[in-house]
Amino acid sequence: MSAEQVSGLCEQLVKAVTVIMDPASTQRYRLEALKFCEEFKEKCPICVPCGLKLAEKTQTAIVRHFGLQILEHVVKFRWNNMPRLEKVYLKNNVMGLISNGTQSILEEESHIKDVLSRIVVEMIKREWPQHWPDMLKELDTLSKQGETQTELVMFILLRLAEDVVTFQTLPTQRRRDIQQTLTQNMEKIFSFLLNTLQQNVNKYRRMKTDLAQEPKAQANCRVGIAALNTLAGYIDWVALSHITADNCKLLEMLCLLLNEPELQLGAAECLLIAVSRKGKLEDRKPLMVLFGDVAMHYILSAAQTADGEGLVEKHYVFLKRLCQVLCALGSQLCALLGSECDVETPANFGKYLESFLAFTTHPSQFLRSSTQITWGALFRHEVLSRDPLLLAMIPKYLRASMTNLVKVGFPSKTDSPSCEYSRFDFDSDEDFNAFFNSFRAQQGEVMRMACRLDPRTGFQMAGEWLKYQLTSPVDTGPMNSKTGEGLCSIFSPSFVQWDAMTFFSESVISQMFRTLDKDEIPVNDGIDLLQLVLNFETKDPLILSCVLTNVSALFPFVTYRPEYLPQVLAKLFASVTFEVIEESKFVMSVQAPRTRAVKNVRRHACSSIIKMCRDYPQLVLPNFEMLYSHVKQLLSNELLLTQMEKCALMEALVLISNQFKDYERQKAFLEELMAPVAGLWLSPEMQRVLSDPEAFISYVGADNKITDPVLEDPSGLNRSRISFCVYTILGVVKRARWPAATEEAKAGGFLVGYMPSGSPIYRNPCTEQVLKLLDNILALIRTHNNLYTPEMVARLGETFAKALDMLEVEKNAILGLPQPLLELYDSPVYKTVLERMQGFFCTLYDNCFHILGNAGPSMQQDFYTVEGLATQLLSSAFINLNNIPDYRLRPMLRVFVKPLVLSCPSEYYETLVCPMLGPLFTYLHVRLSQKWQVINQRSMLCEDDAADDNPESQEMLEEQLIRLLTREVMDLVTVCCVSKKGVEHNTTAAVDGDDDEAMATEVTPPASAELTELGKCLMKQEDVCTALLVTAYTSLSWKDTLSCQRTTTQLCWPLLKQVLPGNLLPDAVSWFFISVLKGLQTHGQHDGCMAALVHLAFQIYEALRPRYAELKAVMEQIPDIQRDSLEQFDSKLLNPTLQKVADKRRKDHFKRLITGCIGKPLGEQFRKEVHIRNLPSLFKKVKPSLETDVLENEDGEGLTAFFEP
Repeated sequence: MSAEQVSGLCEQLVKAVTVIMDPASTQRYRLEALKFCEEFKEKCPICVPCGLKLAEKTQTAIVRHFGLQILEHVVKFRWNNMPRLEKVYLKNNVMGLISNGTQSILEEESHIKDVLSRIVVEMIKREWPQHWPDMLKELDTLSKQGETQTELVMFILLRLAEDVVTFQTLPTQRRRDIQQTLTQNMEKIFSFLLNTLQQNVNKYRRMKTDLAQEPKAQANCRVGIAALNTLAGYIDWVALSHITADNCKLLEMLCLLLNEPELQLGAAECLLIAVSRKGKLEDRKPLMVLFGDVAMHYILSAAQTADGEGLVEKHYVFLKRLCQVLCALGSQLCALLGSECDVETPANFGKYLESFLAFTTHPSQFLRSSTQITWGALFRHEVLSRDPLLLAMIPKYLRASMTNLVKVGFPSKTDSPSCEYSRFDFDSDEDFNAFFNSFRAQQGEVMRMACRLDPRTGFQMAGEWLKYQLTSPVDTGPMNSKTGEGLCSIFSPSFVQWDAMTFFSESVISQMFRTLDKDEIPVNDGIDLLQLVLNFETKDPLILSCVLTNVSALFPFVTYRPEYLPQVLAKLFASVTFEVIEESKFVMSVQAPRTRAVKNVRRHACSSIIKMCRDYPQLVLPNFEMLYSHVKQLLSNELLLTQMEKCALMEALVLISNQFKDYERQKAFLEELMAPVAGLWLSPEMQRVLSDPEAFISYVGADNKITDPVLEDPSGLNRSRISFCVYTILGVVKRARWPAATEEAKAGGFLVGYMPSGSPIYRNPCTEQVLKLLDNILALIRTHNNLYTPEMVARLGETFAKALDMLEVEKNAILGLPQPLLELYDSPVYKTVLERMQGFFCTLYDNCFHILGNAGPSMQQDFYTVEGLATQLLSSAFINLNNIPDYRLRPMLRVFVKPLVLSCPSEYYETLVCPMLGPLFTYLHVRLSQKWQVINQRSMLCEDDAADDNPESQEMLEEQLIRLLTREVMDLVTVCCVSKKGVEHNTTAAVDGDDDEAMATEVTPPASAELTELGKCLMKQEDVCTALLVTAYTSLSWKDTLSCQRTTTQLCWPLLKQVLPGNLLPDAVSWFFISVLKGLQTHGQHDGCMAALVHLAFQIYEALRPRYAELKAVMEQIPDIQRDSLEQFDSKLLNPTLQKVADKRRKDHFKRLITGCIGKPLGEQFRKEVHIRNLPSLFKKVKPSLETDVLENEDGEGLTAFFEP
């Protein structure tokens, strides 16, 4: 190998690297240069000399970096095939580069230092300790040369800990060898790190004031920072004894460094990691030294200094770390105090609380929120919660909360000191808003805990604040609301104060009622406050909304003084018809549109009335007649209330009527209440409209062409009549019930008999009324489904072509897009008639299915025994499904099919549920398979072929919808077929659940998952059974991780187990097994899915391989499968006489066999494999001495002499 050859190649490489890095290079040149460099790394036999030449100090930094990259590549990919002498040569040269091949510490580029340390770590990972026993000594010797070398040694030690312990990027045996050797040498390593830190800090402090010595001081400072960073990489996992050795010398040093501006951040990081350590309580006890005078003094003075410097990013980041340190200290105290460790409340506990409160009152909203969890832990703690110092803190904490609940600090504004800090922490107002809402909820929790310890103080403060707000003049601020002149917007100073006060009073008052005994409640004070609130008049919708919340919060006091109930009702009823004066000027054929804020007030008043009737029905019952006449009066004017408001008031009446506890009386009342609805709903005209799609479109005005889409809406009244009927039927079905106590139900005439099992059968007083109206409900659903046929869609008027489309709000919810802030209350006053039509169709569709979903639980056997119910449902709800879009199918499954099935008694499975679910499941499987096929083809097609008329946002929406529909369907199948022992099925399970669930790593399906009675009934029918199995197993390779994991763990095995006793065709068995392997190919990159699918494949193979040799043939097709290993696994499985290996070992063996079909993340699919060989075991089993001698002298010299310095 001549020097000319090396020089010549190096010149070419320098040119190539220059072309790659030059911004002016053309794309073609750059690619050619890149190809040349990559091929050189892969193929050239003289990489090492070239790399070393390029890495010389005389080259530019870019070229040196490339030279070092070549050396790193050699170590990573060629090491195993290099002759021993070449390894030694490379290693010596790299150590030489550290010794004298880099610029000084202050001049050298950080990327050069980084790659150099990486090369050493890659060699350590391959050779230490067996072949390079003196590595630590060599690093120690290097560090004695000076700051430049010491810093590099720090980088090496940090990188090593990260690769071995944190990221664990090497094979198990090598990792174990290195980690155990590190642990054995940890005392030396730790004292080396500490001495390095101490010496450099001492030198830095001595020299930093002397200008002549500044570069030297800076060099020492750099090493100090590097030592702190390296310590941070070790403190996390070493034995706690190293951290607390020498009377906690390390912690003491870290506290001292908190007041050293250049080093304070690194010191705080280390301190935080140390204080956050988990482990045996006994070992953590020494950490309490940080509550001592010295440590507390340093921590607090550092915080004061950093805060006093004003808002500088560096200091602010440091403050955040200190805040975390105090939080972690609080957690350690909570863990140790009251345990067996014999720890007492520290003498400085009061000082600690004061400083912690300082963070809770800091202008930064982020710092305030960081303290909440710790406050909660302190207030909950069984020992500390009785400590007088903490109890004295509660009023101060509540005072701080009063400020912290005020929603100010938007990054785009300047109306509060918090805004400046928010600009560091949040990208946008939406971001801040989302943060603040969760912060406020968290504060609510903690305030309730504080009030559990001291309920009276909270109530007193809430009362003072409420009185103050009631007497303060309204300040709307610079921005006027679009609702009207002189009214608040959500950013107005008055509103943010009202809003905060309302949240505060709600939290503390509800807690007081839970905590104090009945006779301790300050009833007089509460009633005084209630009177003030009831007498307060405002025309501002946002403030009125707060007032109503306060009425609800204070309402429990009325249970002590029922005479105040009429006043409360009067206040709420006045708000139901609330209008802003301005709005009544618009007198039109359709009621004037209202702003969101006004609608919210009215809706708020309605829900307060419902809540009151639901939670205190006995209290309201004596005033029933007054309530009823009031509602009748409001209902008599068709334009006064929206349909939703009318129905809310009727629901409240139904809730009170449940307290009659008299079947006949309640039935008569419901008949009277529903008479107007029945009259309208059963009229010949309505029957015609509901049963004929064309007549329906015409009646609701969807076939018109409208010239002024804002003001003109001739059919608005027709739509509202239909809505009113549907809302009312739903309200009655949902709310009318028999008494909960069997004795009361019996006495009131609700009990009609007993089931064979002995459980009572009740009748619902609304049954007769609702069943009368059922035919038209089904007719409406049938008509609605038929609107989606192409002929009907074509009949929609020009204005209404998109009337059946999804609402924007729905789209945003599916795509997870936030609502713009201001729009929440000040949305444009006028909706177009198209938006109103879309809202009408969407709500109507949902509500019809809500009625059917509630009918089962409400009317029970009276509903399930309706003649031909299955046929009626099949010919209405399930008609024309092919044309029904995914976003309408989802609510149908969730709000109708699922509750209907869950509440259905088993007697009706054969007659009702099976005939309905059989065809439905078969259909859903076909539909989903087709949709996923389209999506998979789309992702395989080249992007250029994508059609422009289907923009990306639309594709994203479609894909996300399919995911949600898939989850909905799989959830429905699971609910129908599988019972999870000890888990109640929630009818409204959040199917759009978070994807975090999919990240759980070790998943073993619940052993107790068994088929339900309904599941067994469905599986008896061959076509349904096939549809269920095929859907479950096909869904494993659909691209939805969450659905795959749920189906794998809950559904697949119980379904298959049911058919195992029968004679399955060999092809079917192979197909099930292949489906699971396909699932692994698709989802193998997600640990949670992978673990569940491997377990399922293993179950299938173990259970079916003895009967079906075809499964082995499938295994043999897996890429890179080791045949001998498969034979071994198979023979053990098929030979029952052999001792069974432990389940885990069998499963691990099986997992190794199928590795070839487990999918990898995209980032790893084309990555070049790094192979690190295992070295001779460090922990040899003791064998006869003869063999050990042979091993020692295999090469004529010991293997351990591989890497001599």
